[in-house]
Amino acid sequence: MESKPERIIIFDTTLRDGEQCPGATLNIDEKLAIAKQLSRLGVDVIEAGFAFASPGDFAAINKIAQTVGTEDGPVICSLARARHDDIKTAAEAIKPAARGRIHTFIATSDIHLQYKLKKTKSEVIAIAEEMVAYAKTFTDDVEFSPEDAGRSDPEFLYQVLERAIAAGATTVNIPDTVGYTTPSEFGAIIKGIKDHVPNIDQAIISVHGHNDLGLAVANFLEAVKNGARQLECTINGIGERAGNAALEELVMALHVRRQYFNPFLGRPADSEEPLAKIDTRQIYKTSRLVSNLTGMLVQPNKAIVGANAFAHESGIHQDGVLKNKLTYEIMDAQLIGLTDNQIVLGKHSGRNAFRTRLAELGFELSETELNKAFVRFKEVADKKKEISDWDLEAIVNDEIQQAPDLFRVELVQISCGSNAKPTATVTLRTPDGEELTDAAIGTGPVDAVYKAINRVVNVPNQLIEFSVQSVTAGIDAIGEVTIRLKYESRVYSGHAANTDIIVASAQAYVNALNRLYASLQTKEKHQEVTAEKV
Repeated sequence: MESKPERIIIFDTTLRDGEQCPGATLNIDEKLAIAKQLSRLGVDVIEAGFAFASPGDFAAINKIAQTVGTEDGPVICSLARARHDDIKTAAEAIKPAARGRIHTFIATSDIHLQYKLKKTKSEVIAIAEEMVAYAKTFTDDVEFSPEDAGRSDPEFLYQVLERAIAAGATTVNIPDTVGYTTPSEFGAIIKGIKDHVPNIDQAIISVHGHNDLGLAVANFLEAVKNGARQLECTINGIGERAGNAALEELVMALHVRRQYFNPFLGRPADSEEPLAKIDTRQIYKTSRLVSNLTGMLVQPNKAIVGANAFAHESGIHQDGVLKNKLTYEIMDAQLIGLTDNQIVLGKHSGRNAFRTRLAELGFELSETELNKAFVRFKEVADKKKEISDWDLEAIVNDEIQQAPDLFRVELVQISCGSNAKPTATVTLRTPDGEELTDAAIGTGPVDAVYKAINRVVNVPNQLIEFSVQSVTAGIDAIGEVTIRLKYESRVYSGHAANTDIIVASAQAYVNALNRLYASLQTKEKHQEVTAEKV
């Protein structure tokens, strides 16, 4: 009897592991915007955060569970250490979701047992069993991860997984926590689990991996060949250190090479059925959204979603592509939602046309948000004759999905030239509604603007990254500026788009300062509450 064809479950951890990379901290509204887009993308599971980590994480998971966790939407998951308080908090956070999951974990490698946990193997087995059973009292969907599985003793790993499954784990996730393994090694780990865990047929094998050696995607694809059926990944591969396995690379590898992977999932080699339930046309839009909100730029040569992914400069390549795209392209750019830069709106376009086009692009805006975006659209249309879909995305992302509006740029004026000292005058509206103006001299116009802003805001920080990208071609293109600030050990990102690069630079800087300022305010309130309790 033939086995039923299997499919790959896509578990997105952009909002949990992805957000842990320096500077990628998101507020609740930004997390919700990404979660809605992940739902449109078609991911099976959204790991929305680590509920016990902070009240903000709990609130974001709870909001996503209420809004995105519908009956026909993705499973909403919260991470939890193998501790009663963590698991109970995770259960409360995901409660509004139609389908919720608790993902609990404990380390299993010798180095983690000895130095981090200071526990014996038998103690870890007992904790894993007890905590999975406890999580099971809240939801039927429980995932268990033996942290640092890639460096764990295989025999011990088999024992932990067997007991976790017996206690109720429906998914067992095998993390290459430090990105240490090679594809053949990782594949062998998955095969060993398939062959030596007696009750493994009662759970789905999942994989989670980091890209420290640049092997995360290759490891996952090898894991699929050996029985893994859930892939834990992030948009643009963001995450701690070198990041996670990139969702877009995994999905497109499985799509483009489905004839190669079909037999491993019990399908005929020539089957055209997709291996994962993903709307690939939403990939590019999702990539752009995550990049804009996190401030983590996509490198131009990044596979699938990089600016050069479908560009051809070599004369030989250009000639071949003009004759037949298949000569040098293994996938169509339209497949990931990267369409021709069609001009759809101009300064005479009305609100209804604007609203309709945004809906077609996948934006769901409230009336207030639509009004703000429309005003900004008209301002840009007065300066830029033709507005493309890419311009619209930049306008909406910049105007709607922003940091707390504490300080606001009211005026930016510069004076510079080959024989002049760059001088900037800025006016900011403070959180109290007061307008403050100051001026400064810098090494260049942007440096002068930033020095002037610092004089007004007076919050110490270190600028560690500044980058400018053009949204479209042409002299009147919208420029997107992304900056990253460091305060103590934390990094805060800012993003803005404008036809004037200097204005965009000022807005991006203030955007990051607002995140920093809001963080300091939250810290002060927390300290006040703690002092009152004491």
